[in-house]
Amino acid sequence: MPSRLRAISLPFLIAAPLAGATARPLPAQQPDPHPAFTVGSATARRGEKATGVLAVPAGVDAALDIPVAVVHGARPGPVLAVVAGAHGTEYASILAAEALIQRLDAGKVRGTVIVVPLVNIPSFERMTPHLNPVDGKNMNRFYPGNPNGSQTERASAAITRAVVEPADHLIDMHGGDLDESLRPFSYWTVSGNAAQDSASKALVLAFGLDHIVVSRDRPRDPAASRYLENTATTRGKPSITVEAGYAGISTRADIDTLVAGVFGAMAQLKMLDRRATPVRRPVWLTGMLSVTSGVNGIFHPEVRRDQRVGKGTRLGRTTDYLGREIEVATSPADGIVLYVRPVPSMGKGETIAAIGVAGRP
Repeated sequence: MPSRLRAISLPFLIAAPLAGATARPLPAQQPDPHPAFTVGSATARRGEKATGVLAVPAGVDAALDIPVAVVHGARPGPVLAVVAGAHGTEYASILAAEALIQRLDAGKVRGTVIVVPLVNIPSFERMTPHLNPVDGKNMNRFYPGNPNGSQTERASAAITRAVVEPADHLIDMHGGDLDESLRPFSYWTVSGNAAQDSASKALVLAFGLDHIVVSRDRPRDPAASRYLENTATTRGKPSITVEAGYAGISTRADIDTLVAGVFGAMAQLKMLDRRATPVRRPVWLTGMLSVTSGVNGIFHPEVRRDQRVGKGTRLGRTTDYLGREIEVATSPADGIVLYVRPVPSMGKGETIAAIGVAGRP
């Protein structure tokens, strides 16, 4: 008898709602807000990967086609931009972005990843550190850009419009240029917006580099943001900058570190079905002190990257072209050598080393 009552009561409850109850219609399936995603000439539909270029038209100088890939996940979710190669001889970051394009599987991604693997093509092709040889400007110092300016300014404006504005989060990847022997580290920018700062802090921890520079002095004006990451930050988008690779050398370990970091950040953003594993005990660096040269000459480094130094420790010496010592550089504080100049060529005003000073974030 009990089994018979159960047998007839289930269809009864399904067929007839309780007296006085209002039947609720099943929610309609929401349309996909982004069935396709376009950046420049790259258009990808759901579950697809597409490549193309972000065209920077000619102006006072030459045009530029910046390569771009769009990985449009099979399921909706956040939009993450990953940009590398603002400095075209920071090779590890460029190779990591290239590897990322190959390794990302759109069918397993929730949301969209925009990858710009090489912004400064002239620097890469002419092996010019730091600057764009077309106009002599640093391609990470002129954001949000100017569509009527020189090539660097026009490229910055195009990236702001086509990459930063549609993104929810951004990772700007850098590394040790030809004249920088660098240990891996990242930057966390404090914007003053508590919710945004919490989200960007979670992102930088999930990326996994164990030394993190806390930046509190970045420009606050979106119209004069200067740096790529800061352009996203001043527009309310939690974003970070990361560095790996040294002196133009691209080790497999550094490339893999950057790729794994992006996957870690994607896990934190729920863009992948995997658990985020944030770094547990990072070294927070609340000061980053740059030591510059006062002379032209031949530089002889006396410390190595990642070395702990005390205030007054000799970082290196500079000689004239006959070998006579003309300057000795010392550390301005106790800290860690984030990078040091590994090449003999030294110009007045150029960087000798950067010292990270530990503190509370």
